[in-house]
Parts: sequence; C-alpha cells; structure tokens
Amino acid sequence: MKMGNHTERKAAPVTIRDCLPEAEVERGRNSARKGRLAVFDGHACLTGRCGETIEVFLKFEGERVSDASFVTDGCGSITACGSRATAMAIGRTTDEILGITGEAIIQEMEGLPQAEAHCAHLASETLHEALHAYMMQTRAKTRS
Repeated sequence: MKMGNHTERKAAPVTIRDCLPEAEVERGRNSARKGRLAVFDGHACLTGRCGETIEVFLKFEGERVSDASFVTDGCGSITACGSRATAMAIGRTTDEILGITGEAIIQEMEGLPQAEAHCAHLASETLHEALHAYMMQTRAKTRS
C-alpha cells in the first residue's frame, strides 16, 4: 500500500526462533521437566505482566529437591525459562534454591534477549513461591 512517497511494509511475525538460540528453543520444546508432578511437596502458580501463567512443582527427599517440573500457557521464552529454573533446582537445598534468581537463569541460558528477561524473573519468583509453600507445609507438620 502506497502512503505518500513511502511504501508500507508488513512486518514479518516474530517467532521464538527470532528471540532465543536454537538450544534454548529445543530445551523448552523437549523439556523433561514440562508437566505436572503426580506427587509434589511444593507448588506455586503466578501470572506475569504479559498474561502468561507458570506453575512450578517441587518434590523433596530430605533437604534436597529430588524432582521439579513446570507447566505454562505462555510463550517459548517462559517455557525455556521454566525448564531452566526447574532443572537448576534439582539436587539443591532450600537455601540454595533461593540463589536461583532471574539473573542466575539468564546467565545459565545461552542467550535471552533483554525484552524477555521478565520471563526468567517470573520463573524464579514462581520457583521461590513453590519453595515457600513447601516450607509452610513442613512448618505446619512440625507444629502438629
């Protein structure tokens, strides 16, 4: 369509491959961490500013995370960040999980555009909320 001396061009749709390196796209798409754990000790569900929701499930053996998973209705970036956050949680103690921040997730990834950094922070916050739910449940059990 002509507009004065300029021709209007339609922008090509942006895909996840335009935002993330191929390794991170595949990590999100084929994550063994994707899905709801049948049995879990901690769970949290948060919705981000873009409207994407992520749930994190944690299973503990003793003081360490023995299994972790996530589900999301969001984009490829939140899927990749959820996959990375839950993978980072495996084998960690409750104190060590607190070190899994949005920045730590970004550093572990092979490239996350700044515009998608909120996904890493949402994954981290949800992980921390699942830990909090576990801690509250454990505390309630020890008081009874």
